[in-house]
Parts: sequence; structure tokens; C-alpha cells
Amino acid sequence: ARTAIIAGWRRDSMRIIVGIAFVGILYSLASALIYLMRDTGNSKRMVYALTARIGLSVLLFLFVLFAHWMGWIQSTGLR
Repeated sequence: ARTAIIAGWRRDSMRIIVGIAFVGILYSLASALIYLMRDTGNSKRMVYALTARIGLSVLLFLFVLFAHWMGWIQSTGLR
């Protein structure tokens, strides 16, 4: 019973972490779009927002690989 609780906790925490990362990626992408429309080429805010998006995407990918390697998540294959 204890291992089922731990497995459920890991699954829920992984969903929360991935969800927060996706929200951060979408926020960065939306802010880059806003900076593209508002700034007239006088600022580098759009470049910084897109750089942050790329960084968050790479970190999320590496985190998923690490979680799979640690056994926190399992691949289920195509169904």
C-alpha cells in the first residue's frame, strides 16, 4: 500500500512539474509575441523571451530524460 502511495505521489508531482514548465514556455512565447508587436526594434526583449523559451524547453526535455533514467516515469510505448 505504501509503494502505491509513493507511486501516486510521484505521478502527480511529475504532472505538476511538467505542467508548470509548459505554462512557463507558453508565457515566454506569448510575451515574445507581445514584444514583437509593441517594440519597434529598439529593444531586445523579444530575443530574451525567445531565449528563455528555448532554455525552458531544453530543461524540460532533460528533466524528462532524467526522470525516466531514475525510474520516476516509465515509457508506455505506442498504443
